[in-house]
Amino acid sequence: MNQLTSSIPNKRTFYTSMAILAVMYFVFGLVSWVNSILIPYFKIALELTTHFQSYFVTFAFYIAYFVMAIPAGLLLNKVGYKKGIMYGFMFMSLGALIFVPAALTRQYSIFLVGLYCIGTGLAILQTAANPYVTIIGPIDRAAQRMSIMGVFNKFAGIVSPLIFAAVVFRSSDDATFALLEAGTLTEIEKNIILNDLIRRVILPYSVLAVFLLLVGIAIRYSVLPEIEASEEEPSETNPLPPARKSLFDYPYLIFGAIAIFFHVGTQVVAVDTIINYAGSMGINMLEAKFFPSYTLTCTIIGYVLGIILIPRFVSQKTALKFCTVLGLLLSMGVIFADKNMFLFGHSANISIWFLASLGFPNALIYAGIWPLSIHHLGKLTKTGSSLLIMGLSGNAVLPLIYGAIADHQGLRIGYWVLIPAFIYLVWFAFHGHTINRWKK
Repeated sequence: MNQLTSSIPNKRTFYTSMAILAVMYFVFGLVSWVNSILIPYFKIALELTTHFQSYFVTFAFYIAYFVMAIPAGLLLNKVGYKKGIMYGFMFMSLGALIFVPAALTRQYSIFLVGLYCIGTGLAILQTAANPYVTIIGPIDRAAQRMSIMGVFNKFAGIVSPLIFAAVVFRSSDDATFALLEAGTLTEIEKNIILNDLIRRVILPYSVLAVFLLLVGIAIRYSVLPEIEASEEEPSETNPLPPARKSLFDYPYLIFGAIAIFFHVGTQVVAVDTIINYAGSMGINMLEAKFFPSYTLTCTIIGYVLGIILIPRFVSQKTALKFCTVLGLLLSMGVIFADKNMFLFGHSANISIWFLASLGFPNALIYAGIWPLSIHHLGKLTKTGSSLLIMGLSGNAVLPLIYGAIADHQGLRIGYWVLIPAFIYLVWFAFHGHTINRWKK
């Protein structure tokens, strides 16, 4: 059967390639996890009236994964991985640049166009990057390599909201937000304040646009090898299933794409809603900005343990089973645990710490799903990868569902969206990934 392989001539090139991929995953995190603070920021600066409206930030950003994943796979087939990566960075650069006219006009719809454009670039980049990480070494260590990439991604997630807050917010903004909330300002005074607030994004996103363009060009002409189809011979220890004509002939791939959908949705709900949830406990935004970092720190701890333990002490399948069950239990803690406590300088309900702790099991779920879903696809690996990337649209859908429930039933009740998602993930970890044929 045809499998994707990389033409890596020596260890030096391998480690250089891993370093390049690490930079890519850091950039993914830099532009993705800043959404956790963009959501409450836009809600104030653009006068959004509901949580449902504010979570269109994640919808516009991540729905591009669903719409553009298959075109991204076709693009990579046509131009190759390295050129495709450059085009992905160009799309992201354009999206960041769109923030300039959006800020000047204070139009939410134009911001959403920019976010969609950034998401399109990320769809291309993730379609290219994930197969690289999966096949760049032994398949039984794929989760380990994914964990290494995840550390860089989540570290960027920790620093990006803090960088954004440092660049955009001022120490006097607490008083400004209080004035806006009080409703005592005239329309002219309010517009002056809001215009000043939203235009603070112009400089950082202009710099980001230039940075993304330069990174894309640099990777295009780097030593990162192309990956291509090659023949893999069956053996007694590694029997290969017969070739199939369509992606839909691989049930474990379809179930894997659905698992990705639910997993990433729970991950984004845990990170991007936590500032608003902290606000419901009376914690102001300048203090609440640290909570996404707590979630992502838990994720990094999970990744580090994965790097140490997988596959030497624990198989990636066992890790996936453990993490999905733990995620379900922590989700129940978010909904049912009810006690105030003081931790890390914050006085908050214990449920928010269960929410932050979800970062730990979420660390290894993605890394476990990917190799179990993409093995033995042969020449369909690129389009199979695109299908899994489409699953990242869970980032777009689950936060919207959460926002709709939160508006009508309360922020905490909205976290019920986590329960069915984790139930499915438990099923996939224990059984779904083993289904190789559809039952007639």
